[in-house]
Amino acid sequence: MYAVIRAGGKQHRVAQGDVIRVERVGGDADEVSFEPIFVMDDDGNARAKAADLGGAVVTARVVGEVKGPKVVVRKFHNKTGYRRRAGHRQVYTSLEISGISAGSGRKTAASRRGGAGRQDKAEQEGTANGT
Repeated sequence: MYAVIRAGGKQHRVAQGDVIRVERVGGDADEVSFEPIFVMDDDGNARAKAADLGGAVVTARVVGEVKGPKVVVRKFHNKTGYRRRAGHRQVYTSLEISGISAGSGRKTAASRRGGAGRQDKAEQEGTANGT
């Protein structure tokens, strides 16, 4: 079983036991959870729709923080004596994927919001599809 999660503006394909490096996770949490955007079961069943992924969760244990490679930035303007040098080193959080739960599925968007969907509201008001 594997899942695709979104963390720090990037997507990661993860399986249980994988160690991934994501953008820095704030706080002193020992465990982090993500809502997957795609889950592939052991049986080969793929779930990608929000209704199918209702209740699905990926949990990860924080291993530590690591620094990425140093990026050197140089600025230069010709014939003016303007020269600048700066650097940047991104901090990442290492996460070990501790579990992937596929959830019960079949939760509709309306039930997650706690109310009726647009079509249900229109039918209740007696104006189905704007007529």
